Amino acid sequence: MKNNTLFLFTLLFFAFDSFSQGPQITSWLQNTTQTGSYYTEGNSTPLGNGILVNCQQVAYTNTNVFVTTEGVPSYTTGPYLDFNPSNAEAQGRVYKFPLNPSPNTGNPTATTAGSIGVFINGVSLYDYRDGVAWNPNTNALCGGPGNPPCPGGMGATMDWNRDAIPAEMEGFDCSKGHPAMGNYHHHQNPSAFDLDLNVVSTICNLYDAEGLYAIDVSAHSPLLGFAYDGYPIYGAYGFANSDGSGGVVRMKTSYQLQNITTRTNGPDVGQIVNVNGPNGGPQELFLGYFREDYEYVSHADEDFLDEHNGRTCVTPEYPNGTYAYFCTVDENHNSAYPYAVGPTFYGVYSNASVNNVPGSATIYTPPTTGINNGFKSLGFDVFPNPSMDLVAIQANGIVKEKITVELFSATGKLVRSTSITPGQTIAYFDVQTLHQGAYTVSVSCGSSMKLFKIIR
Repeated sequence: MKNNTLFLFTLLFFAFDSFSQGPQITSWLQNTTQTGSYYTEGNSTPLGNGILVNCQQVAYTNTNVFVTTEGVPSYTTGPYLDFNPSNAEAQGRVYKFPLNPSPNTGNPTATTAGSIGVFINGVSLYDYRDGVAWNPNTNALCGGPGNPPCPGGMGATMDWNRDAIPAEMEGFDCSKGHPAMGNYHHHQNPSAFDLDLNVVSTICNLYDAEGLYAIDVSAHSPLLGFAYDGYPIYGAYGFANSDGSGGVVRMKTSYQLQNITTRTNGPDVGQIVNVNGPNGGPQELFLGYFREDYEYVSHADEDFLDEHNGRTCVTPEYPNGTYAYFCTVDENHNSAYPYAVGPTFYGVYSNASVNNVPGSATIYTPPTTGINNGFKSLGFDVFPNPSMDLVAIQANGIVKEKITVELFSATGKLVRSTSITPGQTIAYFDVQTLHQGAYTVSVSCGSSMKLFKIIR
């Protein structure tokens, strides 16, 4: 009887402890063995970088969670065709997020240059800016490589601040990311260019990679990360109504381009200027070149987001509701301003980058049983089918545990095997040398398996 009581107490303790560990603790992708890879320009074969990917440790106290990461994703990074000399480098960062974030009841805090959030794979989120602005005193661009410094120094906010998404399109890799002095980051929805409905960059043609997740229009987007104020960041789709009803729809930005042809204390719309730096030359200052070209317009519909690019709503991880940001895209799944968080924070802001993990913190160890529950809800696309040379297996959503992918002949013989690791979304089979006929793709995790028929 005593042993049974002790066993029951142990079960209750672990059940309570698991229940008390919310998404801020359990959502991070942890890894201590797998290292990353990168492309160099002109070489479509990835090279290893020897840097641990995703997050290496998650620890928590009664008030905060501490995430240790090198800041490098498991998907292949690079190259950057704007002559960016940097590659993704180990960051050795520790981030601190509140377990119970608070709304800011005063004046909202503007997002800053550099990291303003962290994705669940440890990669930084930057806001819209790239450090280049318009200096009305010189009637020229300032800041960034090749330009003179802006008045006020690095990070100073000017009247007209350049939007990195359209201005630096050439410098983003297939996963829509790039490094700044070694700190690899995303400014926008971290889903690969070639997964958009309208593909606006050809970088994936030669340097095929993937993002953190693939958009699934039929499901609420996964939790992608946390902003520096502690509130969660989701992908592009959510529940139509804030109470979790109404099906799944695309979350829409409430910002739109102003109807202007001139910019007060700035350049005219469409003006051509000579841009210095590695991607220099004449450049048109089109409408949307600067963040201030946009204006906020409030909407009554619940699928339109607020001025911070979020809303208070029910999500799968927060059935009782939370404030949440969303990575906004347009109807073609192309990135839409303000992209993720901003231009101001909803909550009380604090610089999440800290020096160390307190000794009193409890180390979170992910469970080793029942981990394939997430796999059961994942959808997969297998294409092209039929195929003559390459078959892709694309997971829709976030992969949180290793998935085994196998190719079997019509007689049941295993002919190819690979895997999709946490933080990746896609696997490939080269089938050029296989005989024509029917094959089966097996996608499995633990005891769960999904089968797909293909024709070679």
